[in-house]
Amino acid sequence: MALRFEHRVTEIDVSIVDRVWRTSSGADDTMTSAARTCSHLILSRTQGCLLASLRGPETKATSAPVPPYTEFLGIRFTLGTVLRPHPAASIIDGSVPFPVTDSGRVVIGGEDWEAPTYENVECFIRRLLDAGLLVRSRLGDEEDVAGHPEAGPTPRTLQRRYRAITGLSQTAVTQIDRANAAATMLRDGHDWRAVVEALGYFDQAHLAHALRRYVGRTARELREGGDHAAMSFLYKTHPGPGS
Repeated sequence: MALRFEHRVTEIDVSIVDRVWRTSSGADDTMTSAARTCSHLILSRTQGCLLASLRGPETKATSAPVPPYTEFLGIRFTLGTVLRPHPAASIIDGSVPFPVTDSGRVVIGGEDWEAPTYENVECFIRRLLDAGLLVRSRLGDEEDVAGHPEAGPTPRTLQRRYRAITGLSQTAVTQIDRANAAATMLRDGHDWRAVVEALGYFDQAHLAHALRRYVGRTARELREGGDHAAMSFLYKTHPGPGS
């Protein structure tokens, strides 16, 4: 049975946190996780045991086991948001676990914090912001020195900064976001021709390749539903034409 997600936006600045989500599992299962550009702080509870980790961006679709009878809470940060001392570039296609105390508090940055709930996650995020552990990095697209962009960093310097912060190139971000946008359109019933035209793919083969690589599903599977249909809303997309 596919996981069913509940999600909401937060009262926190949308440049820091995109949204919060939660779900729960039944029996043992596996799921397909689409590629993503942002980091997630994920907390899970199984029979009262709390685990916490920061999952980094993923550059391709992967299959992952889902532990049985587990409750999950996720906080999805925006592109460029850094949870110190673990920038996204250091955990590409991976994750870092956080210690949990005997009293169920999560240790981040050498301090222990009360584990958030779906309802009070704003309090948790504000505390991390106040402690300087959660920061928004400048990716370079807003660079303008005294109104004269030509006086700022070179494009190559900005590209290196972008990759150092996000772990991804701007091209990779565009490709991942666009593939997830395509998956959402197909899930919503759009024909592949409409997706190709709307998102700038060359043809059906180009779209199919992107879906296999970044989403792990075919166009038919997405239209028919399945586990990715439940997951697809987790990926905010700002697609544009390109390869």
